[in-house]
Amino acid sequence: MSWLPIIVLAALVFGLAVVLLKLPRSLWMLFGSALLFGLAGYALQGHPGQAGAPATPVTDNAAQTGELMVEARREFYPAGRLPSRFVVTADAFTRRGQHDQAANFLRNAVAENPNDGEAWVALGNALVEHADGQLTAAALFAYSRGEQAAPNNPAPTYFLGLAFLRAGEPGRTLALWRELLEAAPENAEWRAPLAARLDRLETMLGVAQPSAAQQSEE
Repeated sequence: MSWLPIIVLAALVFGLAVVLLKLPRSLWMLFGSALLFGLAGYALQGHPGQAGAPATPVTDNAAQTGELMVEARREFYPAGRLPSRFVVTADAFTRRGQHDQAANFLRNAVAENPNDGEAWVALGNALVEHADGQLTAAALFAYSRGEQAAPNNPAPTYFLGLAFLRAGEPGRTLALWRELLEAAPENAEWRAPLAARLDRLETMLGVAQPSAAQQSEE
């Protein structure tokens, strides 16, 4: 019974073509053959009696990574202070995994305000992501400018360490993050997340920071 609507639809389409579109009689055979060809193809590959089911969503790893990078960067800046309009737009591209487009907007951000530390950090992150995790000279420059613009903000050092980690230099990451944690104010909101990430990294690498007693003995 599921074929009946399809056959009726084909006949209806043929009738409309003849009556409303004034299909010439010389083309009736060609048009009818095309309809039959379509039905034959559906008969071979289609499943008219099978119940519909929602498709399984495809995971976009690039978009997931971009979302995590934006969230991680925002941890180092006040929640009540939004970044510039260029950074907000760039973040939208970053969340979709379009890091080259994000970098273009961020270049506009730092051109308009060279003292925008968050824009410089976001630019460094976008350049690293666009280079598939490689710490390019341009990304290193962006992190350096971010540190110059906001010397008391840990974001440039943190993400520079993350870039070193992705580049296969975890030792440099450990050194940067340990130094950052030692200098962190006790009441800094980002201190606990940084300590947790550093602890996980040390566990993964099978290393631990020497205690104060061990350092004094040495």
